Amino acid sequence: MMITVTYRIETAGSVEAMGAKIASDQSTGTFVPVPGETEALKARVAARVIAIRPLEPATTPSWPEAPSDHGPIHRADVDIAFPIDAVGTDLSALMTIAIGGIFSIKGMTGLRVVDLKLPPEYGAAYPGPQFGMPGSRRLTGVEGRPIIGTIVKPALGLRPMETAELVGELIGSGVDFIKDDEKLMSPAYSPLKERVAAIMPLILDHEQKTGKKVMYAFGISHTDPDEMMRNHDTVLAAGGNCAVVNINSIGMGGMAFLRKRSGLVLHAHRNGWDVLTRHPGIGFDFKVWQQFWRLLGVDQFQINGIGVKYWEPDESFVESFKAVSTPLFSPADCPLPVAGSGQWGGQAPETYRRTGRTTDLLYLCGGGIVSHPGGPAAGVHAVQQAWEAAVADIPLETYALDHPELAASLKTFGGKDA
Repeated sequence: MMITVTYRIETAGSVEAMGAKIASDQSTGTFVPVPGETEALKARVAARVIAIRPLEPATTPSWPEAPSDHGPIHRADVDIAFPIDAVGTDLSALMTIAIGGIFSIKGMTGLRVVDLKLPPEYGAAYPGPQFGMPGSRRLTGVEGRPIIGTIVKPALGLRPMETAELVGELIGSGVDFIKDDEKLMSPAYSPLKERVAAIMPLILDHEQKTGKKVMYAFGISHTDPDEMMRNHDTVLAAGGNCAVVNINSIGMGGMAFLRKRSGLVLHAHRNGWDVLTRHPGIGFDFKVWQQFWRLLGVDQFQINGIGVKYWEPDESFVESFKAVSTPLFSPADCPLPVAGSGQWGGQAPETYRRTGRTTDLLYLCGGGIVSHPGGPAAGVHAVQQAWEAAVADIPLETYALDHPELAASLKTFGGKDA
């Protein structure tokens, strides 16, 4: 069985030579022959180039390694197969062998990992999502439409009782999901234990009165896995059912440790991913990177959205949505996609159209809900109305004629980041 990695190689020299060097350097090769290096050994564990697909040349190098008189900069997608006998199913080994060392190789002016195909052994080795989309829908009681969520704003500075006051208003708005901002974990002014103690009674009381339990995702990330588990246990013991996990910050080991013991829906925030991907000629494609975290067990995956307030173009969101919605080995390993960043009802029609006319997502609006001129409840209704219009193929302006919350939202947020 083979692991196939696709590298987008950019070089002023030979693409074929650079592909062969990656295969050699990342498996059996060294800079000089060594005792014990036999053809039989190479046949068993050596990586090899299996396909090269030329691309249009680049006009400027992604890295400034080319000589000033370099001529054309050659580009190609190169598939390299790694025997699973050499890598195993350990994700840290996969990251080290197939990805970690390649960026130090000389002679390339750009390098990006654009695809990864794993054999079934990986599906058997890792748990994948515990709750995923079905569990998120069951716990929120939402079917047939997007789960509508919001974020506690301002992100930093509110003390536990101040946070609870805002959350109480949001719970009464009809929202399905609320989360701590990813920057809020357990600072001195708002320790997690105190925040949980202030918020969870409101959620449970609302559930008892209405039958609806709003899902609240508390920030539990911590460098120390044991401390992170204590944070998890604090939320679970208080009746909570969801946690925000900053996956780049806790690392793969922290995520594996948490997933094995978790009773919470794990909402993955990908902050830091931009460091790995923002340059189009260097780093990772999201479709590669997200496979590691899905195998490790994230249940909900934030992937930005349409018309975001950050750098990411709409096409990147669409590709990310497709990636997390495509099974790796079975439909059960798909997390719930979470569209966020500057979202309000105005992006609902385009989101619906560009994601294959699906409502299987968590639609996360911060200011687009809490800053609605009619208050958070009107903000929630406006987003719900926008999705009703999108699914019915009715222009928002038309639907707003007899939906005042949507009309106010269009007037307030139209053409603005929310």
